[in-house]
Amino acid sequence: MALTEPLPDSLAEHEHIDPTVRGGMALWTLLVGFAMLMVGNGLNAAVLGVRTVDEGFGVRTTGVVMACYFAGFLLGPPAVVRMLSAVGHIRVFASLASTASCAVLVHFVWISPLSWGAMRVVFGFCMAGLFVVVESWLNEASTPTSRGRTLAVYGIVSMAGLAVGQLLIATGETSGPTLFVVASILVSMSFVPMALAATTDAPPLRVTEPLGLRELLGFAPTGAFGMLLTGASHGVLLGLSAVYATGAGFGATRTALFVAAPAIGALLFQWPIGWTSDRVPRRGVIFVVSVGATATALLLALVAADSVLVLPLMLVLGGFTFPLYPLLLSYTLDWARPGTAIGASGTLLRINGTGAVIGPVTAGALMSTLDQSALFWCLVATHGLIASYLAYRLLVADGLPMERQGAFVPVPARATVLAIRLSGRPLRASRAKLRAEPSSARDEDGSDPTGFIPGR
Repeated sequence: MALTEPLPDSLAEHEHIDPTVRGGMALWTLLVGFAMLMVGNGLNAAVLGVRTVDEGFGVRTTGVVMACYFAGFLLGPPAVVRMLSAVGHIRVFASLASTASCAVLVHFVWISPLSWGAMRVVFGFCMAGLFVVVESWLNEASTPTSRGRTLAVYGIVSMAGLAVGQLLIATGETSGPTLFVVASILVSMSFVPMALAATTDAPPLRVTEPLGLRELLGFAPTGAFGMLLTGASHGVLLGLSAVYATGAGFGATRTALFVAAPAIGALLFQWPIGWTSDRVPRRGVIFVVSVGATATALLLALVAADSVLVLPLMLVLGGFTFPLYPLLLSYTLDWARPGTAIGASGTLLRINGTGAVIGPVTAGALMSTLDQSALFWCLVATHGLIASYLAYRLLVADGLPMERQGAFVPVPARATVLAIRLSGRPLRASRAKLRAEPSSARDEDGSDPTGFIPGR
């Protein structure tokens, strides 16, 4: 999969990019458009989860339909890069937003698992492309000193928009076309702030090849293995929560709170977890967070669906599970060779997306064969495997010294590799210094002290 990276500021200036797109009102306008996009995305997914049950698709089929979104998300970026070079960012955004809006409307025009699965692929494809355009524009609208804050706000808008969209299912009847129309309107209207945000096209992009999977496994197997299972858990939680709530007989308000609680938990937990991971060994933080997610999912599997504990537990579950993506990303970048951060991030994105496709399909089959609680047992399994593998690695492999650990990258789980560029995550000075030292500076075991140490 080809990945994208914006040109450095110096090159953008050489190309005479209009400075009016940088910072200030333009940046906030872009984020308003992105917020509308995420609200529409969250509402569409929540309505589909409820309607698949009402239409009698069956949980097994529903798992496949919801997984189609993540398949489309994986397919989007390479094609969108080619489109950007041909017609530019504004036209690409307009085309993708219009197509995504139409895909939402098709759901109530043609009701069948085949059409809904196809539209989920189309919608996921469009969303991936829209993320590429938004993140490239945010890169250009940000200055070097504001990129960290921009990424922080971007992450908050992403999760908050998703939560608001999911809460909106309590405002109308899921059996009719109204909520689909509202979701379609939100996706369509997201283009208006985008079109007004810049007086010229966003900067050109250059293609960056992803780091090979074998090389990634060589220096960060924990990151790769954890990302696969994290993708599976996110796919299950995002794709099938509404199915569980409907099958459990929740009313509209309780269903809305149930599906939105994990996103709200992510907003509350991510920053304390990220702050902690910058001050103690990150691998230990990942272990504790995965154990917390496992325990919370286990409690949800054991308590009754109508228990007052369910909603608080869903909030805590989201607070533990969604930060795993940026934690594992930051951990992998700690070990990556200089100059390979974008490629490694792209490979992790592909691994995460693959897990997100597998998760709902597997969980849907188990929920159909067993019962609704299989949703949480699947989450127990995915997070438990992450915790078990981390425990094993903590015993057999040395961790990265704290002085060579980089800053936490608060990237939302469905972001593209451009968000890594937006983070402005600097190369650690200690790593650069060590690269300049002679071979005598190597560790006692003969390994390279720059952080590129196989088998971590």
